[in-house]
Amino acid sequence: MRLSELKPADGAVSRRKRVGRGIGSGHGKTCTRGTKGDKARGNTPPGFEGGQTPLHRRVPQRRGFTNIFKKEYAIVNLDTISKLAEDVITPELLLEKGVIKDLKAGLRVLGRGEIERAVTVHAHHFSKSAENKIKAKGGAVEVIA
Repeated sequence: MRLSELKPADGAVSRRKRVGRGIGSGHGKTCTRGTKGDKARGNTPPGFEGGQTPLHRRVPQRRGFTNIFKKEYAIVNLDTISKLAEDVITPELLLEKGVIKDLKAGLRVLGRGEIERAVTVHAHHFSKSAENKIKAKGGAVEVIA
């Protein structure tokens, strides 16, 4: 076999369809598009839904707003704190243990779950239920400014 003898497999290559070249070509007049309609004319705008109100007009625009000054806190619940062996819980300890990934605007302690022993918790914010549960077990709550 020589390089000059190489050729594509039978049926792999077909000639280009030349439309609009007269009636004798078999693809004249309507150029294989049929008669009338947008498919024959070829000018359907993008997003056209057949006369139905398009999605981009049905969906309401710009409702509400995003508060750019919102503070987002790292959240920890009491059931998570009760699993830790330490008696003094700080944001740095929680970061080190991998309980929270990012401190964000501060640490917020919420009251889900129960705490079994007295612990001292240092955080930026406490929910009322969390504060009451910690104090009920003889623990201390210290707010970081």
